[in-house]
Amino acid sequence: MFGITFGAVVKRIIAVPRLMKMSDLQHILSNNKAAEELLESLKQELKTIKNEQVQRKIAVLQAENETLRRQVDACLKRLVSLEVAHGKVQIPVPTPEEVRAGSGPVMVKMEPVAQPPVVKETPKESKPPKEKKPKKEKPAGEAKQVGTPATEEPPIDVGRLDMRVGRIVEVARHPDADSLYVEKIDCGEPNGPRTVISGLVKYVPIEQMQNRMVVALCNLKPAKMRGILSEAMVMCASSPDGVEILAPPEGSVPGDLVHVEGYPRVPDVVMNPKKKIFETVAPDLKTNGELVACYKEGSFVVPGKGTVKAQTLKNVQVK
Repeated sequence: MFGITFGAVVKRIIAVPRLMKMSDLQHILSNNKAAEELLESLKQELKTIKNEQVQRKIAVLQAENETLRRQVDACLKRLVSLEVAHGKVQIPVPTPEEVRAGSGPVMVKMEPVAQPPVVKETPKESKPPKEKKPKKEKPAGEAKQVGTPATEEPPIDVGRLDMRVGRIVEVARHPDADSLYVEKIDCGEPNGPRTVISGLVKYVPIEQMQNRMVVALCNLKPAKMRGILSEAMVMCASSPDGVEILAPPEGSVPGDLVHVEGYPRVPDVVMNPKKKIFETVAPDLKTNGELVACYKEGSFVVPGKGTVKAQTLKNVQVK
């Protein structure tokens, strides 16, 4: 009557649960595949993050190693300059690369030398001792100095100046001089900050002095200024129109050594005022057209960090 038999209706009713079960299984498999893909993606991201962290750590360690290497080189140069100043003869030591290349010192094999036969002397008749003649005294000017090797003094140039990066950690007006500041400057030394007197009151407000990075000349002979001992000098660009404190490059820290390109750094422990080392060097200390502090054609640099500059003063004296 309705065009379908009872048996066909029963078969359709039985088939419906089976179709529902197959679709659920396909859905589960699809979710499982998506979960596996997500897990694999997370693994790759985790691996990438670990690699980035390792590379950052390597870069930090390399930077620390470079800083330590520079400090060791500076200490070695300092030691050599002190030894030269005290008459110690310097013997060049080959580097590991020179030894591997075969350019190091040659080892010479010492062959034994044949000794002549010992001949026994027959005893001679004893003779009365001869009278010794008194020696003539040599003039004082002819007396030779024994045990004092001649040492060649380094040339008088900017390499004799001990310039370092410092930070002003404390500043106040001089109690007995209106134009002077009294500063405490951290130069990275174990015995603490140096006391420095600077005539900068007219040029730099006291608010701009606190925590400022500077270049300090550290081997001038300490001198009292209005009753207070000054142990260094702040290097500045100076003109009739104004004075600006030289700025170390970004990233500098107290104790960084300032070098001048083309001039080996061999500073005196304390410059002898009689030799007028700073007075000889000073006329050639200037800023160039790019504001960089220079000695003749050599720029002031903190190795690995950059050049020392003024803010606006070009082609003026550095004092």
